[in-house]
Amino acid sequence: MDAATLTVTYYTGADVEAVEHRLIEVYAEVYQREAEADPFFTVERFTERLRAHASRPRWGCAFGEVDGEAVGYAYGFARTADYRWQGLITPAPAEDLAETDTRTFALCEVMVRAPWRGTGIAHTLHEELMSHRIEERSHLLVEQDHPKVRALYERWGYQLTGVMQPYPDSPRYDSLIRQLA
Repeated sequence: MDAATLTVTYYTGADVEAVEHRLIEVYAEVYQREAEADPFFTVERFTERLRAHASRPRWGCAFGEVDGEAVGYAYGFARTADYRWQGLITPAPAEDLAETDTRTFALCEVMVRAPWRGTGIAHTLHEELMSHRIEERSHLLVEQDHPKVRALYERWGYQLTGVMQPYPDSPRYDSLIRQLA
């Protein structure tokens, strides 16, 4: 699919109710196999996480469509000064963990439906989302058993900072940070 036909719409927390069902539909398709094997990836658990994320400050979402068909999205929220890094497995210097209301954007999801993977759409959605950010850096987690995905994020400028397990029943993730302009 030609990425030139991609239309990207940017949503904020005020819009989440209008777009939530579309985010869940894409997630259900992308994570179908994982959800069958691990309750952490079920649609119900994702919906809980999505609603929690969307209630946070400066939630934003870049939603992509090709000819009106949903192809993927990227979303996240701003961490606040009172954020505490839960689930750190790798020790990190205190100065790396200190937050302000504008230091770190938590990039929660970047997903593209299978027919459009490898077309550059994920990068386009990511960069559109980042273009709306005021934070100094972006932080994301990638499952440790997905080295190709981690390599993709590293090509986008993210650097490995350690390992996290953000929920007791979640997988372990590589923690990556990218400085924003």
